[in-house]
Amino acid sequence: MAYKSHKDHSEISKTVKYLLFSFNVIFWLLGGACLAIGIYARFETATYSDFFGNAWSDPAFFFIIVGGIMFILGFTGCIGALRENICLLKFFSIALGVIFFLQIVLGVLVFVFKGKFEEVVKDKLQETVISYRDNPDLRSLIDKVQRDFECCGVNDYNDWNDNIYFNCSQATTEACGVPSSCCIADKENKQCGYGLRKKDKVQLEGKIFIRGCVEGFSEWVERNIIMIGAIALGIALVQIMGISCSQSLIGDIKAQKLKWDQQ
Repeated sequence: MAYKSHKDHSEISKTVKYLLFSFNVIFWLLGGACLAIGIYARFETATYSDFFGNAWSDPAFFFIIVGGIMFILGFTGCIGALRENICLLKFFSIALGVIFFLQIVLGVLVFVFKGKFEEVVKDKLQETVISYRDNPDLRSLIDKVQRDFECCGVNDYNDWNDNIYFNCSQATTEACGVPSSCCIADKENKQCGYGLRKKDKVQLEGKIFIRGCVEGFSEWVERNIIMIGAIALGIALVQIMGISCSQSLIGDIKAQKLKWDQQ
């Protein structure tokens, strides 16, 4: 009788169980790390009273939200697989399915309403230009984007006039300037962009990036469309695998419980 019980128990696929468990352990740890980085970065740049202030303009909140979702999903999937808990596995499967569906919907909406989406993105990016000096993390992110995509501002370098520090009406050395991350040459000089917008566009060529970051990003996407497509496909396959494995394990557990009930 003990031998029969051992045989029945083995009908739950160990391969699926531990594949799902291993996948979620990694997912859980990555989510925890991402969440910790986001919280640490937010506390480093904000007091307790304004921790939730200007959330959407702070890149730290992106890490907090994504890390939180990954942590919860990883935890439920990990414990659900290890303990063969149907409720946790169902939650993991449904949540992953909802996220997968929302990704598809978002992709379709972006494609259909491309013009409107670009306007919203540009408006949000312009807000980051205005808040450039208010948040060190945001400033570092903008500087990295401008260097990596070889761009300046959202639409072009003149967008920096919306920032109070670089506005031409200011009686400072930064007036009519751009951040040093816009400079092509002499990048180490933090004052390389000061006062440059007083000059004609022709005179600025070779000194700062003229084009905006929307154009720079669009060009980067066109150059790397195959890589982006491969990454998107890889993420989709991982999600589908997670849903399939959890459903398969749920089916095995239910079948095993049914056998035990019939004995």
